[in-house]
Amino acid sequence: MSNDATVTAADIARLAAVGRAAVSNWRRRHDDFPQPVGGTAVSPTFSLAEIEDWLRGQGKLADSPVEERVWQTLRSAAAGDVELADVLTSAGSFLLDRRDEEPDEEIAHALSQLVDELGVAEAFEFLRTRYLEHHSRRVYLTPEPVVRLMLELGGPARTVLDPACGTGAYLSTAHGLFKDVEQLLGQEIDETTARMSDIALALRDAPAEVCPGDSLLADAFPGRAVDLVVCNPPFNDRGWGYEELTGDPRWEYGLPPRMESELAWLQHGLAHVRPGGHVVLLMPPAVANRRSGRRVRAELLRRGALRAVIGLPSGAVPNMAVALAVWVLRRPSPGDQPADDVLMVDTSSDPDNFQKTALNAWRRYAKGKSAETDSSVVVRIIDLLDDEVELTPARYLPQRSAPTSEGSFVAARELLEKKSAELPRTVADLSSLTLAQTHGEISMTTVGELAKAGVVQVLRPPSKLGLGQGNDPVLTLEDVAQGRAATGTAAPDDDHVRISVGDVVVSLAARYPVARVMAEDGPVLGPGLALVRVDPSRTDPDFVAGWLLLGAQGARLRSSTSSARFDVRRARLPRLTLAEQAELGRAFRRLTDLEAALRETYELGADVLRLGLEGLGAGTLRPAE
Repeated sequence: MSNDATVTAADIARLAAVGRAAVSNWRRRHDDFPQPVGGTAVSPTFSLAEIEDWLRGQGKLADSPVEERVWQTLRSAAAGDVELADVLTSAGSFLLDRRDEEPDEEIAHALSQLVDELGVAEAFEFLRTRYLEHHSRRVYLTPEPVVRLMLELGGPARTVLDPACGTGAYLSTAHGLFKDVEQLLGQEIDETTARMSDIALALRDAPAEVCPGDSLLADAFPGRAVDLVVCNPPFNDRGWGYEELTGDPRWEYGLPPRMESELAWLQHGLAHVRPGGHVVLLMPPAVANRRSGRRVRAELLRRGALRAVIGLPSGAVPNMAVALAVWVLRRPSPGDQPADDVLMVDTSSDPDNFQKTALNAWRRYAKGKSAETDSSVVVRIIDLLDDEVELTPARYLPQRSAPTSEGSFVAARELLEKKSAELPRTVADLSSLTLAQTHGEISMTTVGELAKAGVVQVLRPPSKLGLGQGNDPVLTLEDVAQGRAATGTAAPDDDHVRISVGDVVVSLAARYPVARVMAEDGPVLGPGLALVRVDPSRTDPDFVAGWLLLGAQGARLRSSTSSARFDVRRARLPRLTLAEQAELGRAFRRLTDLEAALRETYELGADVLRLGLEGLGAGTLRPAE
């Protein structure tokens, strides 16, 4: 393999599991730090081989350099972004065994090494993620919680279309979420992104077809109808094709105004969904009240196509200056009586549980049950058909009610006082951690090596879990991240991984560095999680959880996209006796106990704040004289 591969400061930071500032400090403080071999004064590049040698000599080489070396090998084979995209898609075809354009021997060897390290699908996902990080064009990624919420609002479905699929997040999540999915269709205007998404889905054996092109101007699936259309379309796009598409038959609910591209995407979705099927779109708030779009909004209401508008909390979709909304539509079936009401949900008051709030309201509404809560209301369509046709949920929700009883604030305050009094004792327990003298290098191993030796088991949930389709409790990624009990559900299945007391559950998403020793039996392991099952006669679970948490935090430092993954099997931990493990495990447990206590104190404090504000506003509380 070539030794000419180069790395940037960001690449070095990944290799050492540190921030870029640390790399800058090393360059200033260490005279023997390798000199740049290329790049610019602002963004220099360094020899990968020299950097590896230096990091190894300093004891700072965090992981096996296989991933970085393979990435740099592919980069060195391309003259620029365009050629790099061709190299990566050729590599993907090679991994799929299409072999239309088999890569040269060096690249083929590098890919084989990467596959041995990660597996076929994860190998290409690593390369694709790294390409998206380095590509000069900004790539927009919809957060996983929002993707999953939108799919659950529209599902279950056997056939799914995303007409602006980007990196394929909706399609890949649908493949894992819907048990009987038969066809996944996607179209993406950027040809490179479309090709990579198609390969990534194929490597996961998804029944997918992704085509390049502009869905509005050059529909790749004319006449095709699916069960569910789900999409995060381009917002405020003035060049969506107003002049070219004035007489298009898709505008069944009215010609979308020139400045309302979102209403064009909405009707494109309705044109592709079968009668009774759903369209779920992510929308900016202005679509709900722009005067130019009120005629189309009114027609959607009159014909019973719009079923729900769900306002998301601010920050649910990062890098957006406004809080977005999810619109749920249903294509009426012939002979259907038009609906006479619409569900309005505002989840802004509970950003940590917005998915659960939205899904609970929608499911009750869909079953004809009462959906009236502090955050949801059913509004008659006749009350919406005025001059504005305003569809902003918060407008129709009543002001938050006063506390359920005058004693609610007092009870919450007393709980907060009790928990606050316990917190110093939890902090004091940390006094048992003292500065230690180093005693030479400790032999390290990995979770993967322990699994091969039969010391632990590493388990993953099945690819098709069928969330929301049964009564078995499912521990979700959000549950683990927030330290709460299982909130998901699934239909019973022999392939489910059931959690036992002492199992270590760890997040595979690098942005959620969490490892948790389970204290109860029963829940099913959910998507985005892995389980390390420990033999307590050979390994201490708190010890394993602590080192997994360290590895997960390192993965977060090395990642720069929301889709980056933590490889559990590569997590490192020292070789210690069971007694030594137990001692270190108890120390890790003290820290996680502190984390839980701080979280509970914060949540109790938030309740006291809310109840206090409501009580003062309602007049049920007043300052003591």
